[in-house]
Amino acid sequence: MRLPRRKFLHLTASAAALAAAPPGAFAQAYPSKPVRLVVQVAGGSAPDIIARVIGQWLSERLGQPIVVDNRPGASGNIATESVVRAAPDGYTLLFCMSANTINASLFDNLRFSFQRDTAPVALIGLIPLVMEVHPSVPAKTVPEFIAYAKANPGKINMASSGNATPLHVGGELFQQMAGVKLVHVPYRGEPTARPDLLSGQVQTMFGVVPSSLPYIKSGQMRALAVSTARRLDVLPDVPAMAEFLPGYEASGWYGVAAPKDTPAEIVERLNAEVNAGLKDAAVGKRLADLGCVVYPGSTADMAKYLAGEIDKWGKVIRAAGIKAE
Repeated sequence: MRLPRRKFLHLTASAAALAAAPPGAFAQAYPSKPVRLVVQVAGGSAPDIIARVIGQWLSERLGQPIVVDNRPGASGNIATESVVRAAPDGYTLLFCMSANTINASLFDNLRFSFQRDTAPVALIGLIPLVMEVHPSVPAKTVPEFIAYAKANPGKINMASSGNATPLHVGGELFQQMAGVKLVHVPYRGEPTARPDLLSGQVQTMFGVVPSSLPYIKSGQMRALAVSTARRLDVLPDVPAMAEFLPGYEASGWYGVAAPKDTPAEIVERLNAEVNAGLKDAAVGKRLADLGCVVYPGSTADMAKYLAGEIDKWGKVIRAAGIKAE
């Protein structure tokens, strides 16, 4: 079909104008409609609340609603695949988390690669863990616990929030680096593990710091070390595990990713807006209250961090023989 000459010239001129548009022009026009933020967990959970805090900030900065779309199931793979398959236009984003870097080695039959099929946007923050023990455990330091565990192989129960969760793999990494063997007892979430930990039926857990603090401060649990590379302000007298096992680090994390091939201008704008939120006092305090240590950085910083996490947990999963359930 031949186009009328006037329409043909109009289309040609439009194409030339787009080609001549200055870098960032697409990002300046973005977004022109609501943006969907896909969350891998159910509403009301800590990750969901953090996603909504970031979503509200982005909505105010971008001038468009950020619609949180909760898609729990299959260890986050359902939500992740839905984003991977979405149009790479900046209107579908993934609230990604530790499960994504763990799942890369845990599942053999995924129809996508998190690392290959997504574009890192921004790392939001780390979720520190604390190694806590029941007071009946005689060890008061990490070296004492290691000696106690070596003297009692297979007799110390380690609770976790579930198979292949950060609490589980963090404990497995400790065992591999310390040369000890604990009995893993998985629960359906950290809150369900807490009663057995308090009663002494299980003796240790790598717990999320905010939920563990009340029990540590009351003396119901004893903190031996935090999982971050350095000590935490909320537990200044508790050493970092790396002080005893150099190189140990086992925090959970949250971030934002987009489908691969999302325009770089859009990704960079989203990165800038998320980082601005992390530096905002009110947003920072809200995230801190939820146990998140903010971690602003570039898209390249996030890509490097995720690659390191995938490599680290792949080695831990293979060495421990962890299988998907």
